[in-house]
Amino acid sequence: MGERQQGTVKWFNDTKGFGFITPDDGSEDLFVHQSSIQSEGFRSLAEGESVEYTVGSGDDGRAKAVDVSGPDGAPVQGSRGGGRGRGGGGGGYGGGRSGG
Repeated sequence: MGERQQGTVKWFNDTKGFGFITPDDGSEDLFVHQSSIQSEGFRSLAEGESVEYTVGSGDDGRAKAVDVSGPDGAPVQGSRGGGRGRGGGGGGYGGGRSGG
């Protein structure tokens, strides 16, 4: 346990904050919650994005993806435009508008 594995994002719902990853090894799809994504600000995953993760277990005892990142620990792509205009994500220039 604890070994990093690779997979592809099957789908991810930005609004609900969860989705599923299809493991490259052909095993059953894994649930992923936005809190398990290694990213700052708005956390999301892009459909078809390659990711790396560790398999953990949820409160219900079922397997789920945790510590989700891009390949080799790179940042995740996130949904294209899903986080823009909602106070997060977007990346790029201009600094953060998340003031207080």
